Amino acid sequence: MNNELDTSKYMKTALTEAKKARAIREAPIGCVIVRDGKIISRAYNKRETLQDVTLHAEMIALRKACKKLHSWRLEDCDLYVTLEPCYMCAGAIIQARVRHVYFGASDGKSGAVVSKNHLFDLDHNHHVLYSGGILAKDCSSLLSDFFRELREEKKVHQE
Repeated sequence: MNNELDTSKYMKTALTEAKKARAIREAPIGCVIVRDGKIISRAYNKRETLQDVTLHAEMIALRKACKKLHSWRLEDCDLYVTLEPCYMCAGAIIQARVRHVYFGASDGKSGAVVSKNHLFDLDHNHHVLYSGGILAKDCSSLLSDFFRELREEKKVHQE
């Protein structure tokens, strides 16, 4: 399956995607999907840019992977994302039958894997394995820095 070196490498690629989101003032969340040791899709948040609630990094990456494989079944695929998936993304991950999800930072506000709920632990048609805390400090600081800067900008504009 995966070793720690590969896991770190793929999460670093997801972080690179997250930085692309930050560059366009999106929440800096990135995602990659891997099959047979190769990245088959990569994505970052575009919800604000395109004003579409479904355009989380995971949802975009899932769509790209399905298109590339000509199948909605991603059973032999692993997903790496910089932030714990929300309910929408976790549901799509289950439906896509992703094998394993690796996430960086936990999401205390809307994380559906370990923080607010444990969707992957519930009885579904498919069981998704998961591992959290992968490069968590890097993932978390990218997000917290971004939102701190937004708050500071908002404060300056209000003065």
